[in-house]
Parts: sequence; C-alpha cells; structure tokens
Amino acid sequence: MLELKEVTKVYRVGAFGSRGLLAVDRVSLDVPAGTIVSLVGESGSGKTTIGKMVLRLIRPTSGRILFEGRDVNLMGKRKLKHYYRKVQGVFQDPFSSYNPIFKADRIFWMIRRSFFPKVPPRDWEQHVVEALKEVGLNPKEVLNKFPHQLSGGQLQRFLIARVFLLDVKLLVADEIVSMLDASTRVEVLDILLKLRERGGGVLFITHDLSLGYYLSDRIVIMYQGAVMEYGPPEEVFGNPVHPYTAFLLEAVPTLERKWKGGIPNIAGTAADIKDRDICRYAARCPHYNESRCRDPVLEEVRPGHWAACWRR
Repeated sequence: MLELKEVTKVYRVGAFGSRGLLAVDRVSLDVPAGTIVSLVGESGSGKTTIGKMVLRLIRPTSGRILFEGRDVNLMGKRKLKHYYRKVQGVFQDPFSSYNPIFKADRIFWMIRRSFFPKVPPRDWEQHVVEALKEVGLNPKEVLNKFPHQLSGGQLQRFLIARVFLLDVKLLVADEIVSMLDASTRVEVLDILLKLRERGGGVLFITHDLSLGYYLSDRIVIMYQGAVMEYGPPEEVFGNPVHPYTAFLLEAVPTLERKWKGGIPNIAGTAADIKDRDICRYAARCPHYNESRCRDPVLEEVRPGHWAACWRR
C-alpha cells in the first residue's frame, strides 16, 4: 500500500543554507494493508521527518514515496485531495491541532465541507455520532465543547475519529499516546488495532520500545536518519543484531530490577552529509571497525529480519 524507495531528506542550515543536515538517508520500507509498522528510535532519528514526508507536509530531497503505486510527490491538487481522503496523520500534542476559539467538533464540519459537501447536515451529524462511538466517546458528552473543556485523550480520539469518517486506508500516528495517561493510552491503541482489523495500515512513530513491540507487525529501528534493523518485533527484540538495537533494549527500565546506571548516554544528532558513507552509529559503537563499518547495507540475517551491520 505505502512504499518508500531510497528516500532522503536534507535540510539546508547555516548561513544562507551553506550546509546540509542529513535528516533521512536512503530509507526504504513499506506498510502493507492490514499491518502496523513502527518506526522506533531516539529523538533526532528521522522518524517524524518520514511521517511528514508521507503526509507531504514536506518533500523529500530524493527518492520516491508511493501510495497504491502512485508517486505522492507528483500528485496535483486534485489527486492530492483524493490522497488525503485515504491518508491522514495524528500527532503528539492534540491541543496544537485545534483553534481554541472554535469548538473542537469543527474539524468534522471541515471534513464535510472538503470531502462530502453534498451530504445533508442531518445525515452528517449521524455519521459524526457513529464515528465518535467507534473511538469510545459519548457524543452527548463531547460535542459542542471547546478544546479546553476536553481532555487530551478525548481530543486525540476526536482526531482519530476522522479515520472512520473518511474511511482512511493509512494513518500516520506520530507519538500519539506519549502525552496520555496509561489507561487512555490503551483505549487509543485499541483504536489502531481496530483500524488494522478493517484492513487499514498504520505507520506508528514512537520512541517507546514496549509500545512498538506489543502493537506492531514490523519494527523499523532508526538512528540518525538511517535504518539500522527491521523485521518482526519478536525477532528484532528477541535476537537483536545491530549494536544500536541492543543498546536500546538495555536502556529500557523493567519492574524486575532497579536502575544502576552503566549505559552510555551520548546524545545523537542528525548526520552531516559528508558522514553518510559510514555507519551512523560508529561513534558510539563498541564494535566499530573502520573498514567494515563503511557503506553499511541492510542484509537479511534471518527470514524477514534485516540488519545493517557486519556482525550479522
């Protein structure tokens, strides 16, 4: 359904854009219908940049993004509108998605105006009620309220209700539960599972490994814009190949033991263009080898499990 082919994004920074900041480097992945694919990695790994490129909020520097076989970046205004009929995004901070001077359910009427202008108001109201029930909200309690009168979880579910109003095929979910309490997180994650059961796809962007493990059909481990490892979560987390994947797993707190430190905490930043021929993790990797860590290539280490490391 969704395919990224050698997608690269370079931001121009410095005086007069004199320097290139490599945010995403030659990333290839796909999100088949009826699957949840998680992009996992620390801040600055390029996860959100990929999500924005899929939603065409920004354009890639090179590479192709295909949805149902069509290049997203070649779509004109009419085709792009049809694209947004099938592809939507929900982001981390639900409050920033609303204008505080308007009632929160205004987003539903904006959808009607853009995509379903011929639907009678009474019929549309019924569609809205049904969509809200799909995401576990009581329409009588949440409609005609301003954003400040609703909780973060309610506002997030308002945004996800668009999925059912539009019959969305692909949802880009960027850290959508990171600002929610534990009980509300479960309710929102259940909605994503419901979308998958209906044949939709989800690109789930998170830095939380446990969420990625429990929710996903496939995990993509990213570091400084490049894919380090990907495959089924049981394989990637159960038999990690890349040292960065192992590092992430060691850094996850558990209920069985108290934290005693000892894990290096070296902040990563987006790579400069001149560094792209060497593994992004080289500076932090205890297994760095100058010759072997140059031009890392993703190779299949076990069926469906790929890693970009010579130690495979």
